Amino acid sequence: MQALILTPAAAQRVAWIAQRQSKPALLRLSVEGGGCSGFQYKFDLAEAEEADDSVSETDGVKLLVDPVSLELIAGSTVDFVESLGGAAFKVENPQAASGCGCGSSFGI
Repeated sequence: MQALILTPAAAQRVAWIAQRQSKPALLRLSVEGGGCSGFQYKFDLAEAEEADDSVSETDGVKLLVDPVSLELIAGSTVDFVESLGGAAFKVENPQAASGCGCGSSFGI
């Protein structure tokens, strides 16, 4: 299964958020049913890695994904983008057949 990529910009933002919240720099990305296109991405800071997590590391920050979510987002790149519309984590998912305007949900 293809690895996930956490960009340096995303890693820097996770480290900043984690430091402000006094938590480890562990970003959990999961996929849930719902959203405008069928599935939606969910981001949380994690306290620890789970035994079955897929782990990708960039600049000391770890991206954690559970096995079920990984099937839907394998090969994805997680970036942090700042624009006039705001700042957000963005997932570039090569498996997504469709997406939505907000960029937080997708279809397969």
